[in-house]
Amino acid sequence: MTSEKRETFGRVGIWNGGLHVSRVDTDGKKAVAEAAAEIEELGYGTLWLGGSPSPDDAAALVDATRTITVATGILSIWNHTAEEVAARIAAIDASARGRFVLGLGVSHDALVPQYAKPYSAMVDYLDALDAADPSVGSGHRLLAALGPKMLKLASDRSLGAHPYLVSAAHTAEARQALGPDALLAPELSVVLDTDLDRARDTARGMLAMYLKLPNYTGNLLRLGFTEGDFDGGGSARLLDALFALGDAERVKARTREYVEAGADHVALQVVTADESRKALPLAEYRELADAFGDEL
Repeated sequence: MTSEKRETFGRVGIWNGGLHVSRVDTDGKKAVAEAAAEIEELGYGTLWLGGSPSPDDAAALVDATRTITVATGILSIWNHTAEEVAARIAAIDASARGRFVLGLGVSHDALVPQYAKPYSAMVDYLDALDAADPSVGSGHRLLAALGPKMLKLASDRSLGAHPYLVSAAHTAEARQALGPDALLAPELSVVLDTDLDRARDTARGMLAMYLKLPNYTGNLLRLGFTEGDFDGGGSARLLDALFALGDAERVKARTREYVEAGADHVALQVVTADESRKALPLAEYRELADAFGDEL
C-alpha cells in the first residue's frame, strides 16, 4: 500500500455503529447526515460505520461528506452478495468513490444461521468481488481479522486489517503477521469518565455481548487472558487492556500505545452509559478532537 493511500485514513478515526439511514425515519436520516458532516469537520481521518451496515448505509455517509474516508467496519459477507455490493459501490458518484473502503467480516456463528467455514467463505467472497463488473479490487477493501490465518489473507488480498476489540499487544502481533506494508487499523473503545469504577461499569455494559461470542473470547484467550477474566462482565485487567478509560488525555496516551505497537490508524468508538446518546455522542467527539488537535 502506498504512503498516499495510508495517509487518506489519517491517524485517528471515529467508529460508530449507529449511523444507519436504513434504520431511522426522515428526521433520523437528517441527524445521521449532520453527524457525519460534523465528524468530518472536526478533522478525523476516517468515519467507520459499524453494526453490520448495508451498502446503502455506507453510500449515504459518502454522500453526506466531502473529504473524509468512509469505511464499513464491518459489512457482513453473509448479509449481502458480492455482486450486490459491487453494484452499489459502482453507483456511488465517481468523484467520491475513491474515498470509500469496503471493510468485510465473517460475523459470528451465534448471529448468522448460515455461518460455515468462515475462512473459505471469505476467500470465495473476495473472488466474487474480483470477478464482478466493475470489480472491487484489493486496493478498495480490508478485512476484519483477528487470528493469523485471516490476517495473512487480509495482507495478501486487501489493504490490510481492521481488528475489533483488541489490545495493544494484539496490535503488535497483528503487525508482525501482516508485514510492514499492509494497513493496520484497530478499533479502540473509549469511555470518557474520570471516575474509573464508573467508567469500568460503562465498559462492562458494552462488553457483555461480545464475551458471548467465541471469535472474540478465543482471541482474548490466545492473548493470555483467562476464563476468569470474562466473569462479571470483564475483569479490571481485561477492561484496562481493551478500553481507553478516563479523560481525553488518557485516550491520547492509549491511542499512542496502539500506534507504537504498529497501528497505522486507530478507530475510536465512544461508549456512553446514556442510552439516548449512544448513537450520536457528538460532545465526546468534539472533546477528543480538541485534545488530539493537529494529531488527527
